[in-house]
Amino acid sequence: MASFAAHSTARSVAVFLLLSALLLVCPQLAAAKHAGITRHYKFVIKMQNVTRLCQTKSIVTVNGQFPGPRIIAREGDRLEIKVVNLVKYNLTIHWHGVRQIRSGWADGPAYITQCPIQTGQSYVYNFTITGQRGTLFWHAHISWLRVTLYGPIVILPKRGVSYPFPQPFKEVPVIFGEWWKADTEMVINQATQTGLAPNISDAFTINGLPGPLYNCSTKDTFKLKVKPGKTYLLRLINAALNDELFFSIANHTLTVVEADAVYVKPFKTNILLITPGQTTNVLLKAKNHHPNATFLMAARPYATGPAAFDNSTTSGILEYDRPFSSKTKTNKLHMIKPTLPKFNDTSFAANFVKKLRSLANAKFPANVPKKVDRHFFFTVGLGILQCSQKQTCQGPNNTKVAAAINNVSFVQPNIALLQAYFGRVNGVFTSDFPANPPFKFNYTGNPPSNIFVTSGTKALVLQFNTSVELVMQDTSIIGAESHPLHLHGFNFFVVGQGFGNYDSNKDPAKFNLVDPPERNTVGVPSGGWVAIRFLADNPGVWFMHCHLEVHTSWGLKMAWVVMDGEGKKQKLPPPPSDLPQC
Repeated sequence: MASFAAHSTARSVAVFLLLSALLLVCPQLAAAKHAGITRHYKFVIKMQNVTRLCQTKSIVTVNGQFPGPRIIAREGDRLEIKVVNLVKYNLTIHWHGVRQIRSGWADGPAYITQCPIQTGQSYVYNFTITGQRGTLFWHAHISWLRVTLYGPIVILPKRGVSYPFPQPFKEVPVIFGEWWKADTEMVINQATQTGLAPNISDAFTINGLPGPLYNCSTKDTFKLKVKPGKTYLLRLINAALNDELFFSIANHTLTVVEADAVYVKPFKTNILLITPGQTTNVLLKAKNHHPNATFLMAARPYATGPAAFDNSTTSGILEYDRPFSSKTKTNKLHMIKPTLPKFNDTSFAANFVKKLRSLANAKFPANVPKKVDRHFFFTVGLGILQCSQKQTCQGPNNTKVAAAINNVSFVQPNIALLQAYFGRVNGVFTSDFPANPPFKFNYTGNPPSNIFVTSGTKALVLQFNTSVELVMQDTSIIGAESHPLHLHGFNFFVVGQGFGNYDSNKDPAKFNLVDPPERNTVGVPSGGWVAIRFLADNPGVWFMHCHLEVHTSWGLKMAWVVMDGEGKKQKLPPPPSDLPQC
């Protein structure tokens, strides 16, 4: 027995010495416990009957769920998500806000990084979550199918790493959506044919439910039950198609701790603004006692443009757990409602976004490009296009409403830009997207007499590791309007913003280069401008577009081509074998 113990001890020592030697030679083994794992998901796209507002309709879903399933991962994990398309629509899924470092083939915008997955076909989205933690979301990225195809992405910190704020008692995704009684594919197709604005939605939703302020909707209400004194992390996501939203919970203060999956300096607010494409994490501290009331949580639009909009309010109910001794039924309790800003309260919007600041500390630095290699100035806004003689458009003299960046309304190609770029296929796009507007005018004053835009499939080419400063300027053509611009493949720093016309001589002096917020979607202020900076360190073709789906449909979009760098890890790998073909 003693000899066995001695032999066992000697073997243990030998194994320990061998492992120690391995760790000295291969330090990456020491970090293996922090390395990510591969998580597998299967998304079956299928039709499902859903009833809202006393009306049943067949909608496109993932796995029959609405909203769709939650994806949970940790920073550093790899995701393999097999999407099987069993519906009549060709479609793609975009993993909104995921950086997709050297995995552009998995980004998902149709005809930009891939051809759509056709009926009866499948595609595996394969990517690693690198240097990100927080709340993002996934959604369809073709036509208007994202109206019901969306769900949360929850990225937890690496194992053993805590949040830079108090650990919440519970975490709750709160995803805002938009609901039409009509078939939304018919809505946008009809608008495309007539050249006019599409019909507005019938309701907004919280976690797929419109709430009690709509007719025939009391039973379809999201309820958040809380325990007195506990802290909850609400993961807010705006997946609505066409509306920025104000959100508030009656008699409760929210602490904003993260935006677009980047931690921010915490600040308290009763009301927040969230545009389509944005996510915001907030801490909700429940009251220490059992209040004799329930509290409405409500969201309604921030709308600045000239077009009609859905001026309704979605709501859920915040309920406190009742002690067993309490005999008062919840539905008998007094309900307190929040006060939200007026629909066009641009000053509130501007003041709210100014409160967002990066942590900018040693652990979570704000790596703002200080030196700028290339400057760009983009006008974003509306205009008109001449319809062909074959088409009957209802605008003046057979014209239709269009949207453009630097007067170019984007034309969707027939094959994906990334496939054309990687395969050196000519004739799909040109690399002459203008770095500045074609002509100068008083962008936020009286519009020019000629409001026609041009159209084309144009991209801007950047060398690898180029540091970019981009100023986006709203215009008053047809009407000044806030535009939430989303950039794929990158986060960017919002270094400045203001109202009126951008002044390149005076405004840069006011830029925040110390702790600006880092985002993937930013609102270009109505009648104003925003300046962003980013480092083009991710090779591929990256879509940039307004996240108001109506404006994307009208052409308010473009693409950046980031070329390969010199190093092996600075190049885009070849496409996967199952990449869909057009």
